[in-house]
Amino acid sequence: MPHCITRHLPNTLTCLNLFSGCVACVMAFHTRYETALCFILLSAVFDFLDGTAARLLHAYSAIGKDLDSLADMVSFGLAPSAMLFVLLGEETMTGGWLAELFPYAAFLLAVFSGLRLAKFNNDTRQTSSFVGLPVPADALFWASLVVGIQSHHYSIAQPLYLLPLILFFAWLLVSEIPMFSLKIKSWTWKENRVRYLFLAGCVPLLVWLGACGFAAVIVWYILLSLFTPKRT
Repeated sequence: MPHCITRHLPNTLTCLNLFSGCVACVMAFHTRYETALCFILLSAVFDFLDGTAARLLHAYSAIGKDLDSLADMVSFGLAPSAMLFVLLGEETMTGGWLAELFPYAAFLLAVFSGLRLAKFNNDTRQTSSFVGLPVPADALFWASLVVGIQSHHYSIAQPLYLLPLILFFAWLLVSEIPMFSLKIKSWTWKENRVRYLFLAGCVPLLVWLGACGFAAVIVWYILLSLFTPKRT
């Protein structure tokens, strides 16, 4: 493959991540939640591929690092926040001005995603594992949850339980909790047992719950990370 192509391939994939994230935002504001989730998933695929391409082709650059964070901010910070904001705005809540302001709490997820990305870019501990919840995982949880709430017509008018959940996930993004990554350096069971257990648990959850299953998958990821004795 010509050098000029290999040099730009990772950034091209990152731009596709950003493009998909922009479309997800548009779909969110048009209340097309399932389509928004699909584009967030597509962004996650491009996000995985750009890093893989950069490692395989040794095509690292300072611009690529900054571009990756900017793309992730849109795709995994703004897009799921927009989905939650629009969904909350559709609900009829009583309580005056406080109730009217409540949907804006969704953007706390975007703010803490930005903090998480800035922390990640300057944290040398996160080369093979994570400290805190990765932003793609947070995005998949909320996008899937919004789809589940909307498709099953659950009432979310009570901020009593939803606001603490927003605050909890905002904290998870910047927490010091070690969480494993899906980067596989070898295929041995010993080095990848946590990853294999995670993937084995994902299959029944997605088969059983469909699009809503991604929220359950992220809960499974968090629990498995908490009970993993060390970073893997």
